[in-house]
Amino acid sequence: MTTNNRSIIKKRSFILLLAALVFVACKQRPQPVSENKNKVYYTCSMHPQIHEEHPGDCPICHMLLIKKEIISGNGQAVKNRITLTAFQIKLARIETDTVRLRSIGSGKTLTGTVTADQNHTEQLSARVAGRIQRLYIRSIGEFINAGQPVYDIYSEDLLEAETEYLLALQQKKELTNADVDYNKLINAAENKLLLWGISPAQIKHLAQVHKASATITVFSKTSGTVTEINIHEGDYITEGLPILKTDNLNSVWVEAQLYANEAPAYHQDSKADVSFPDLGGKIISGKIAFANPELSTTSKVSLIRINIHNIDGMIRPGMLAYVSMVSGNKKALAIPASAVLTNGKGTIVWIKNSDGSFSMRNVNVGNGNSTAVPVLSGISAGDVVVTNGVYLLNSEYIFKNGDDKAGMEGMKM
Repeated sequence: MTTNNRSIIKKRSFILLLAALVFVACKQRPQPVSENKNKVYYTCSMHPQIHEEHPGDCPICHMLLIKKEIISGNGQAVKNRITLTAFQIKLARIETDTVRLRSIGSGKTLTGTVTADQNHTEQLSARVAGRIQRLYIRSIGEFINAGQPVYDIYSEDLLEAETEYLLALQQKKELTNADVDYNKLINAAENKLLLWGISPAQIKHLAQVHKASATITVFSKTSGTVTEINIHEGDYITEGLPILKTDNLNSVWVEAQLYANEAPAYHQDSKADVSFPDLGGKIISGKIAFANPELSTTSKVSLIRINIHNIDGMIRPGMLAYVSMVSGNKKALAIPASAVLTNGKGTIVWIKNSDGSFSMRNVNVGNGNSTAVPVLSGISAGDVVVTNGVYLLNSEYIFKNGDDKAGMEGMKM
């Protein structure tokens, strides 16, 4: 055998050996690792480029890192879930409510104005003619207490009445005429002073000092906020002239107007929710205290008044208010109106699951009012829906998945 033939045989043997090794390698190829396992990493909501394997703080802004799950394979059910920490839930002010039967009626929102409750308005008028020597209350908006001095008045009539009272006291003390009832004279003179605005304490002091004065102080009989002042120092006043007006703002009215065709649906004692934009949207429940049976001659509308308790004194006359009312008592499976989010791709709500996570759910709703809407399909009685923080959850979902459209896939319409 020549040297050339030996070289050819060696080459063929090497090729056959290489082919056998490749065949064995293909037969013993390892099985792929399951791709359905969840991988977890921690990132920052302000700096999503941060990826850490363990919980901690963001190295850039030092905020607490949030947990994220990477889902491979078919993970649509998990993809529609959002898990927040207790701190995030508190920070986002997330609130929930239960799907249940509620009163659903036709709702209406009116624009109203806060006014003083005229049932608690008091007016101080002059009891006697004279000249204002001193005015203690000078500006509108001051709060005045019962028993607080209002003004000093110089009055010849008061001087004469005081003199009559002192004379009756002196006659009873010095004279002993059996035909004269001195007690009756004293009572008549005392009642005259009381009718002219002199307090019992002032009359008692007058009897003690036994000296009449043409100038006397007039005190307030009620407490409230001063809304009108009609006099100035130095003015001459007559009996019956209005001095000042006070309002007790512990109770206020909210006045609104209804069209004639709407008035029959809302009557006295109907419930109403009143919100105040100047107070951050604060909502107070009240009742219609008055519904005018007559229409305005110019605008053909009906006036209604809602009585509101104003214990903290934050509601003031002149404030803008929105009055929300519901007519009808129809019962239906419903959720708060704030739980519904319409994003152009459908109507969704966020459900709180038993494990504390939140899931997006597509729903069909009917016509409701400003507080509640009926649910036609998508959720059931007993489900817990998010009523506050819906937009924040939706933003978190978009941040996690890139687009809220993906969350709608496979969901029943």
